[in-house]
Amino acid sequence: MKMTEADLFKALGVESRLKIINLLKEKGPLGVNELAEALGVTPSAVSQHLKLLRFAGLVHCRRKGYCLPYDVDPAALEECKELLSDVCTCRCKDLGPGKKRTSPKKEEDLSQLKEYEKHLRDELRKVQARMEDMKTTG
Repeated sequence: MKMTEADLFKALGVESRLKIINLLKEKGPLGVNELAEALGVTPSAVSQHLKLLRFAGLVHCRRKGYCLPYDVDPAALEECKELLSDVCTCRCKDLGPGKKRTSPKKEEDLSQLKEYEKHLRDELRKVQARMEDMKTTG
């Protein structure tokens, strides 16, 4: 059975799974017990999360003797990034690497410029809210 895009995002919709992916990205291949210790959860819980992440194609493992280290699949994460940019409404998809967001063209009318200004203010509020959250939680 092939996993759908919705299933993929459901797999990523659990904070513990995101933490597992981030740990694997930061530290490289890790076993279930190492992940469980780092997350403060049981190895059984980690195994269940890894099972879903493997099914989603986001992590893989290669047996090394008795050890079964897991690692992220960078290509799968890149696919997730592309899927998100396809549904994103902030026009970030139009910005390739190294490109900067520019204001509307001079020939655009005042109403379009006002709409663009509103969009930028909304984005700024979101960034400021994320920064506040980071200050209070970090």
